[in-house]
Amino acid sequence: MSTPPLLQVEDLTRRFPVAGRRGAELHAVADLSFTLQPGESIGLVGESGCGKSTLVRMLARLLDVTEGRIEFDGKDIGAVPAARFARHPLRGAIQMVFQDPTDSLNPRFTAHDTIEEPLRLLGTLPASARAARVREVAAQVGLPAELLPRLPHQLSGGQKARVGLARALALSPRLLILDEPTAALDVSVQAVVLQLLARLRRELGLAYLFVSHDLNVVRLLTDRVLVMYLGKLVESGPVADVLAQPRHPYTQALVSAIPGRAGERIRLPGEVKSPIDPPRTLCRFHGRCPRGEDRCAREAPPLRQVAPGHWAACHFA
Repeated sequence: MSTPPLLQVEDLTRRFPVAGRRGAELHAVADLSFTLQPGESIGLVGESGCGKSTLVRMLARLLDVTEGRIEFDGKDIGAVPAARFARHPLRGAIQMVFQDPTDSLNPRFTAHDTIEEPLRLLGTLPASARAARVREVAAQVGLPAELLPRLPHQLSGGQKARVGLARALALSPRLLILDEPTAALDVSVQAVVLQLLARLRRELGLAYLFVSHDLNVVRLLTDRVLVMYLGKLVESGPVADVLAQPRHPYTQALVSAIPGRAGERIRLPGEVKSPIDPPRTLCRFHGRCPRGEDRCAREAPPLRQVAPGHWAACHFA
């Protein structure tokens, strides 16, 4: 019998009203569906503005859903308003590691205070046990105990990243949402943090949703990859298959831009279309697609299986 998914997303949609334009809406995420198994790592890629940040904010229950379902461990957490989910019993099971470790840390909190905060707000441990748990997770992420009394400005970028990761691990989550956690770090520090993330996943059995612009990082750290374009999921599948044989023209362009990759880079013409009230019958990539045909302007392609476990939303995949 197959293992039920840890996270199941069905037809997830988020629209925002447009100021000054009555009735107009910005479609940030549209009809997006996928599953995440316990212990699995999924990469989420796409250029800026494609809806990645809106999606992960909904999954972390920091933003309300317009339509669709988010089921975590069989429970519909998408129906719980974001303001109430802050005290929900499942809050501790889903944690997020933010892109910039400096901006995400309270400058008045020591490293110890930062790691302890979720334990104090959501946990049930007494103060003495909380202190022991802080030391435990600090050791797990390689943060020396002598750094725990320090404030953020007294820590290096890599040390601040470890504090943010330790804070996320304090409540023993089952899912970590990693929003480009190494983007603000030096290259040498990035490699160390990525190795740390890979080790923690193995040792703790964590599931990851890893947001990144770097496909080489996605290749190293994830099992499957989801490719978004203008709020829609355009391709998904095992990361090795998608990067070796991308089926959607947008994914092909992304893969061609990987540094050091052989072959000519695919340069996309035109501009990204407006996400405000896009026509439902139009492929959102039409106008930039090197192969776009008349059919693409009349019929939005559904996401369909093109190989075992590999899906693409293109008429010609």
